[in-house]
Amino acid sequence: MSTSSYDQDLAQAEKLVTNGIRSMLGISGLLALVVGILMLVWPAKSAIVVAAIIAIYAVIAGLVNLGIGIFSRKIAGWSRFGYLLLGVVFLVTAGIAFANLKATMIALAALLGIIIGVMWIIEGIVSLSTIGNASSKAWTAVFAILSIIAGVLVIMSPIWGAAIVWLLIGISLVILGITQLIRAFRFGPA
Repeated sequence: MSTSSYDQDLAQAEKLVTNGIRSMLGISGLLALVVGILMLVWPAKSAIVVAAIIAIYAVIAGLVNLGIGIFSRKIAGWSRFGYLLLGVVFLVTAGIAFANLKATMIALAALLGIIIGVMWIIEGIVSLSTIGNASSKAWTAVFAILSIIAGVLVIMSPIWGAAIVWLLIGISLVILGITQLIRAFRFGPA
């Protein structure tokens, strides 16, 4: 019994799709693994790269906003001025960031730490407000108190908090990258 041309084409298409998915899994896994290792081995240098990427984004956003403010014919008055001003602010911010990427990285880390601290404090307060409805009042109270304390500690030392988050992200990327690579090698028909 010979297979029809249709069956051969279908088998070939399935093989191409399988190989494409396998390749994407492998590439994304390898990328996650490499970035995770870089974050763990060179945390400061990889954080500076992140600061540079954010500065590059600021340049692009600045140019886009200036372009909208200059070339858009449907926007007039204050809206046009707002786009122009925003474009200039983005470009100035990018210039400052590129002038000292290390200081930018430290400022971003401090900002991240403060945001995390504030979120934990708010989460603790919200948990305290739900104690009346909680099935486990003791665990809810413990969580709320720990969350508030952790938030205050991180706000008192935001760089430390951001460093811990950076470490956890690096470890996660290494684990996820290895897992994704294993999936890439094992993906396909059973």
